[in-house]
Amino acid sequence: MTKTILLATTAILITAGAASAQTPGEQSAAPQAEANQQGVLVFTPDFFADQRPNTALDMVNRVPGFSVVDGDGSRGFEGSVGNVLVNGARPASKNDTGSAVLSRTLATQVERIELVRGGAPGIDMQGFAVVVNVITRSESSRQSILTLNGNLFDGGRDLFGGSYQFTAKDGDTTWGVTLSDGISMSDADGVGPVIRRDANGVILREEDYYNNQYGGGTAIRGNFATPFMGGKIDLTARYGVNDFNSINLQTAPDVLRENYFEDDGSSGEFGVVYTRPLSARLNLETRFIHQFNTFEGISTARTRVGGVDSPEQRFVGEGDASETILRGTVRFERSPALTFETGGEVAYNMLDTQQAFTVGGAPVALPSASVLVEELRGEVFGKSTWRMRPDLTLEAGLRLEGSTISQSGDADQEKSFFFAKPRFQATWTPRPNNQLRFRFERELGQLDFGDFAASADLSDENVLGGNVDLEPEQRWITELTYERRFWEDGIVSIGLRHDEIVDAIDVIPLDMGLSAVGNIGDGTLDQLAVNILAPMDKFGFTGGRLGFRNTWNHTEVTDPTSGDTRAISGVRPSQAVFTIAQDITSWKLQWGGAYIAKLSQTSYDPDQTSGFRGSDYFEFWTEYKPTPTLSLRAQINIWNDFEVERTIYADRSPARPVAFVENRYIDPRTFLSFRVRKTF
Repeated sequence: MTKTILLATTAILITAGAASAQTPGEQSAAPQAEANQQGVLVFTPDFFADQRPNTALDMVNRVPGFSVVDGDGSRGFEGSVGNVLVNGARPASKNDTGSAVLSRTLATQVERIELVRGGAPGIDMQGFAVVVNVITRSESSRQSILTLNGNLFDGGRDLFGGSYQFTAKDGDTTWGVTLSDGISMSDADGVGPVIRRDANGVILREEDYYNNQYGGGTAIRGNFATPFMGGKIDLTARYGVNDFNSINLQTAPDVLRENYFEDDGSSGEFGVVYTRPLSARLNLETRFIHQFNTFEGISTARTRVGGVDSPEQRFVGEGDASETILRGTVRFERSPALTFETGGEVAYNMLDTQQAFTVGGAPVALPSASVLVEELRGEVFGKSTWRMRPDLTLEAGLRLEGSTISQSGDADQEKSFFFAKPRFQATWTPRPNNQLRFRFERELGQLDFGDFAASADLSDENVLGGNVDLEPEQRWITELTYERRFWEDGIVSIGLRHDEIVDAIDVIPLDMGLSAVGNIGDGTLDQLAVNILAPMDKFGFTGGRLGFRNTWNHTEVTDPTSGDTRAISGVRPSQAVFTIAQDITSWKLQWGGAYIAKLSQTSYDPDQTSGFRGSDYFEFWTEYKPTPTLSLRAQINIWNDFEVERTIYADRSPARPVAFVENRYIDPRTFLSFRVRKTF
């Protein structure tokens, strides 16, 4: 298990889609559309043979135009899980992600991979326009996968991890265990100057900056699946402990500013899925998930200027959270072209946290510093998928959600909500390799329970109070996507999207000079998404592929402090990624790279505007597979420049006079990653 905090969010999603290798005169097996539905492409193992995949995840990462999404981990099941299915079903728990299941499945166990675009009868798309369904073989087997990995930082802390995965299959019964020691890291660690200037550009202070973020987690997971009472039962359980540390220092000859953050916790989960055919055309799926975690964090800030210490600031928080879900679904296949689905979900969520903020040992009162937040939510849904013709599939559905959120502790309040969430999607394939997808849907954002309680980022001198009046953000989404496939594994995809946002969530002002996450009114999002992957064999670059992808975002919302129209916090306006990759079959070698010219992100607060800008992000990797069971991979990541800017305002008047502007010019550390994987 590896957790990486990537400000570039790179590459990595794109370079995985490298081209299939071919030596002159050879042809890989092209994907085939299912005879009765052009929206489903089938990839057999022959398509991936030249890439010498070790695991099913290696194969899925090479499906042209597809990127694995493991879900956002939000509360509930519907809409929070990923875009990977195995034998038509998702894993037994939300945290046992699709990529985790595929990573412990050997490539030799894969019978075929179905790329479902726009929907297909019997496939639960969970709101995604495109999903993969990995079909595995049924023969008995025993398999182990041992992985060792590390990250070596130039001038920073080196990190190492690994995992062992064992899976056994005996007919329709499978069981397995995973032991993992994961890594947490940031690709934005580095050193550089920090310069603070007043509104006229006069330097107020100039210091040296250093930061480092690191951590990890150790976990054990068990899985078991077997026929049971005329159906099949899948069980999974996990327990792990984790930690994370962050250090930020600013120094000058007579200055020392220290910010430290430490977090320790544990987490676990248990999941059960029971599926059973009720008749030849009627199927039942029942799912139970319980997950929990505990946490304890300490953030401290100390300053010494000219030998004089300022009062220490200290923010301490601890607590526990849990989620329990019971979900049932009935699918009725009226015909091979028409499927109906109905069901319901009940969920209970809880966060119990106690927090305290002190300055020089004296407590500072914060809104909702210690609260118990509970949610009881119920949902019923119905949807239908109709393949009118082999080239036209329609999907329509409606979800009705009701919930009650109650708070106690520093704030006592209870709110109830009810939302109707319609969805319609049409997928048209007028000609082979050409597809149009249209989607209209109302999405409901999941509230982050942590926003109900106070929080702090002392390195940026920012303390947030809790907000008891939070309401879910709503989006009416209209989306149109055109996809063109060419040269067997090339793709061009262009998507247009418009969101009408109701009760957008951002940061609002509170009394006593505090701020909190809250609803700031209505807003909009306009988006253009482009993805191009082009195999280059026809141009003499054998086994090579060039790629480009970007999502342009334009958002608008009214600032609750100034009244001005501005962008929504945390939405990147653009991040274009150029990629190159090649498979050299005769050398048993693959290599690739990615380049991001510019990236940026801005956040807005009543007292400050902050954000980062980066440029010239490079990633280069190579993977050598000397045998079908051994993989050696190395990767280097290089940033040329990275800047964090904060504009602090003197007061909250609509004029927003500037008190000072602070810039951190960081030279991020170059780091080398390696992975050794042995399957047996």
